[in-house]
Amino acid sequence: MGKRGFTLLEMIVATTIMGIAVVGTLSAISASVRNAARLRDYDRIVQLSRLRINELLVDQRMPRNLIINGPFDPAETGGIEAGWQARLTTFDRPAMVTPGQLTLDRIELQVWWMAGGQRRTFSLDAYRPHALKPEDLVPGAAR
Repeated sequence: MGKRGFTLLEMIVATTIMGIAVVGTLSAISASVRNAARLRDYDRIVQLSRLRINELLVDQRMPRNLIINGPFDPAETGGIEAGWQARLTTFDRPAMVTPGQLTLDRIELQVWWMAGGQRRTFSLDAYRPHALKPEDLVPGAAR
């Protein structure tokens, strides 16, 4: 009675198939980890953008028609280099204006961060009412 078992060729083929399956699985896991890290960074930037736009919305001293910018604290970004720039403009202004009349301001915020050696950006726009002051109505003043 002969003993039955696997031949050397069958073992080599089985090992090769198993190796291909392991490499494919590790590749998929690696891609998932990279995607998770990228999404974590993006989510963190979105949260920082929301906080910054909220701060800008309540800042009544923000200069008009000038770009202001600044960096984010690396402790808040998880060590990622990131910053922002914003601009306040008048979005809607009636033809006939008087002091105390409401207009609509637009705040444009662009947030940038470095990811994988590339600069990525994220933009937000927000609007707020603005009561005209006498100095806003001076001819030749920035609108």
